[in-house]
Amino acid sequence: MDGSRSTSEGLAGRHHKPGPRPPRIEPFLPNRDHNPRELKSWARRTGFSPSFSGETASVVSDRDAVVEHNPPAAARLDLEKGINRRGNGSSKKTEIETVPCRGRTIADSFGIEIDPVAARAEKEKSKVGIEPTGAGLKDERGNAGHEPLLRAKRDVLEVNGNRNGTAPVSLEKADLDLRKESEKDERGVEIGFISDDQEPDVPSRFRSGVTENPGFAPLFFYGIQHYLSLAGSLVFIPLIMVPAMGGTDEETATVISTLLLVSGVTTIMHSYFGSRLPLVQGSSFIYLAPALVIINSEEFRNLSVNKFKHIMRELQGAIIVGSIFQTILGYSGIMSLLLRLINPVVVAPTVAAVGLAYFSYGFPQAGNCVQISIPLILLVLFFTLYLQKLSLLGNRLFLIYAVPLSVIIVWAYSFFLTAGGAYNYKDCSSNVPSSNILSDGCREHATIMKHCRTDVSNAWRTAAWVRVPYPFQWGPPSFHFKTSFIMVIVSLVASVESVGSYHATSLLIDLKPPTPGIVSRAIGMEGLASILAGIWGTGTGSTTLTENIHTLDATRVASRKALQLGALLLILFSFVGKIGALLASIPLALAASVLCFTWALTVAIGISTLQYTQTASSRNIIIVGFTLFLSLSIPAYFQHYEPNSSLILPSYLVPYGAASNGPIRTSSQGLNFALNALLSLNMVVAFLVAFILDNTVPGSKQERGVYIWSDKSTLDLDPSAIEPYSLPAKVRPFVSWAKWVGS
Repeated sequence: MDGSRSTSEGLAGRHHKPGPRPPRIEPFLPNRDHNPRELKSWARRTGFSPSFSGETASVVSDRDAVVEHNPPAAARLDLEKGINRRGNGSSKKTEIETVPCRGRTIADSFGIEIDPVAARAEKEKSKVGIEPTGAGLKDERGNAGHEPLLRAKRDVLEVNGNRNGTAPVSLEKADLDLRKESEKDERGVEIGFISDDQEPDVPSRFRSGVTENPGFAPLFFYGIQHYLSLAGSLVFIPLIMVPAMGGTDEETATVISTLLLVSGVTTIMHSYFGSRLPLVQGSSFIYLAPALVIINSEEFRNLSVNKFKHIMRELQGAIIVGSIFQTILGYSGIMSLLLRLINPVVVAPTVAAVGLAYFSYGFPQAGNCVQISIPLILLVLFFTLYLQKLSLLGNRLFLIYAVPLSVIIVWAYSFFLTAGGAYNYKDCSSNVPSSNILSDGCREHATIMKHCRTDVSNAWRTAAWVRVPYPFQWGPPSFHFKTSFIMVIVSLVASVESVGSYHATSLLIDLKPPTPGIVSRAIGMEGLASILAGIWGTGTGSTTLTENIHTLDATRVASRKALQLGALLLILFSFVGKIGALLASIPLALAASVLCFTWALTVAIGISTLQYTQTASSRNIIIVGFTLFLSLSIPAYFQHYEPNSSLILPSYLVPYGAASNGPIRTSSQGLNFALNALLSLNMVVAFLVAFILDNTVPGSKQERGVYIWSDKSTLDLDPSAIEPYSLPAKVRPFVSWAKWVGS
């Protein structure tokens, strides 16, 4: 006993005196029976720090706490590294007192790293009955040694019970069970430690990591499958826009080829100089709604000569101005300051509103030919939901290729229906609609023939085999205040969507969340990419495809090189005019059916962002629900101010004609158009409402998910943790000037 006392006194001299009982830590998920092993994985992936909401644990040394909460005023940030430049960016390991428990330690419970070598040494000593030095235990394991552990576990049990609306577990019973476990461990049960490099319960689900190179053949296969799974998002936007702009089938094919070129170039740019995450850049649905508003403005409705080129030049000028604003927003560092106000509660309804914005176009357009739209929707759902776990040669083909497989099958089915005469009507020509609108007997069949037949488009016959898209191919851009102002605001909303994609992707592929400097750099690069889209004339800006997150999870391939190789293939395909022509000949009802699934997926991905917050919080529930309702209701109010639009516009385009005759009427017609247009856009209304409410309604940082999106501790990471985000070595010296004070 005297030896034990002297040993304890010696340990007390070498370690800080234990602090007061730690406050209760809120569970990271409202789940009573959550596996504590998942707690460590979640904390390490999200960068959770218990001190962020004022909940400091007594195991953290006082010195580290002082440094964390009182950083030097002169601490500077590096744009490409995003770390504190003091001390060359190296972070010291937190000193803690470890208490052995059943397969875990208190350090693991709080997500604090310990030296795995020392942990294994302590483990070996425990096997042979040697008291672990530095563990702060006495021989009376059931009393002094396990008291901190018992207190912590009692707190977790009580909190979990209260958080889920159930009665808390009896503390006496919990103490008895825990002491029995301790006695069992003392009798010889091996006590293990789980280190960072050994986590059997969370194996990597990805075949290839961000920086890995599996070889040319796998890269070629992975690159092809990645872009095939995104086919609906990459090429179907022109099928909506160009016909609404009065464009021909040949112009539709040209826009598709241009979009493939810009998507390939901007994806490579982003993989080298942007966030460096495995994300595809492409034509975004965020830009589609404002483009439709501009397309259906009153000044363009009565144009009959070169209507497509006039509208395209107007879109090009607006996109270029909005993209310049986005570039300045990123590279100036303003975005890093704005990130403090953009949290998951803001991102979730904003992204969800992007998909909800097209409910008036989706099935109303697909329903024009239910013979092919219903089978395609059912087939996509059957592949993605019922056959998603079916694997062939290690690949979940039906989940990865759900969209292209469904399109090929239903397209072939539609071809046989067309060839078999299912859409032949007496005295009605397949040349829709020019030869049919003159005949009363054919007019009622014109819509079905236009949306169902596979031989309506003449793009294949008119397109050249080789055509290289070039800048300003539609003519010089037109710049006007009213359209440019719309795109400036939309580029801000697109940046918010991209921020959500960066963080969701980093957590999906087990990387630390990107620092504010990395996010700013990526937003600036997206601005440059959108400038290229405006110069080449795709009709929309270029941004990160939100659907890419689902694709990464489905393909299980996160290699940057796979995306870069696939992007090179897109560039080559863009030079073959017949490929764009083939895609342009897809029946309109079939394209609308695919977009019904794609837009629904966008809504789901947006709502899933709430997983980083406390979803059961009444504060968050009210904010998100109210935001989504207003994002549909306010635009509907503005869209009522178009009394004669049904005589000019198709019904599915009526909601996008509100800008010309909205309720806002000032002395400036350009300002009237811009404000009416913005408030008729669902995603703009959702962003404004969520942004104001989330930043004015009181709520803890953990409740809002702030510790994930703008955690100061991410700025003091070990350099290896942010290595996947680092710019190429030859580029870093050119951006070393981009520093700013603060965090």
